[in-house]
Amino acid sequence: MNLKNKELIIFDFDGTLINSIPDLALAVNKMLQHYHLVPLSVHQVTAFIGNGAKTLVSRSLECSMQNQKVSKALLDEAFKIYLLAYQEVICEETYTYPGVIETLNNLDKKGYKMVICTNKPYDFIEPILDKLVIKQFFKCWVGEDSLLTKKPDAAPLFHLAKVMNTSIEKCIMVGDSKNDILAAQNAGMENIGVSYGYNYNENIADYKPTLIVDNFADLQKLF
Repeated sequence: MNLKNKELIIFDFDGTLINSIPDLALAVNKMLQHYHLVPLSVHQVTAFIGNGAKTLVSRSLECSMQNQKVSKALLDEAFKIYLLAYQEVICEETYTYPGVIETLNNLDKKGYKMVICTNKPYDFIEPILDKLVIKQFFKCWVGEDSLLTKKPDAAPLFHLAKVMNTSIEKCIMVGDSKNDILAAQNAGMENIGVSYGYNYNENIADYKPTLIVDNFADLQKLF
């Protein structure tokens, strides 16, 4: 498969470029502690990541409350507490996956435009990019609250292609989650699944990405 004709590489964030699980789990457990609820393991929290921050909070509450129904009032309040907790620990233990910085630098030197499409709230993206010193590689980014819909809807990918003045055929999505692959498929966009991410503890191959890589650095051979 020839990827040399691509102009825009759209990257997922959590689980693809960065491992943010330690900080997300810490924020979740701070929120649960506020309600004197049972803390969750990192493994439990990992399975809840991918559909946005509020869904993470909802799933975490349900799990800690042993599947009791979570009211809207409780969820809204707990979500605010979680956001404040995450702001305090936003990039304490978060790190880039092996090969990410070198590969982004390589792709940048080759002239590819790169952007981020994530289901993380928009306000958290730039502080992490700054802390990890990788912001310079990306032209722009969208979060779960940037548009009316988020992945797996195709709208964020169409939006990024339009903003970057390119066609869907010249774009490719790279992500670790079924939401990334489904969003790309919904947009008619080729896509690459990375096998090392979160993806609800499911195998990314089950969602039939165009290609699968086991290491981020493998992208250097493809582009």
